[in-house]
Amino acid sequence: QVQLVESGGGLVQAGGSLRLSCAASGRTFSDYAMGWFRQAPGKDREFVAGISRIGISTYYADSVKGRFTISRDNAKNTRYLQMNTLKPEDTAVYYCAAVDSSYPPRRPEYDYWGQGTQVTVSS
Repeated sequence: QVQLVESGGGLVQAGGSLRLSCAASGRTFSDYAMGWFRQAPGKDREFVAGISRIGISTYYADSVKGRFTISRDNAKNTRYLQMNTLKPEDTAVYYCAAVDSSYPPRRPEYDYWGQGTQVTVSS
């Protein structure tokens, strides 16, 4: 079992930055591939970024490529999502998720999910 807790969300103006954190407990995060998803009101949950189990490969949705960066700190058992040049359309609840796989699926087919953290970008 893995418990995931996100933090770092908030309200920011367009063009600003936020860094989301996802802390894992119960198991070592490096046993899993990991993804960040987001869900805006009335929309499906969508893939934002992912990192492979061993942390070499990273993946991004086209909408965030060049603006968001996923990273990890194995010593802290934590994954991060650095979000720069934020836009109002980035407003959503952001979730981290872990899957017992080498690579992170782009579909929300994950074994464990955090509770989500709200990101609101004002224009």
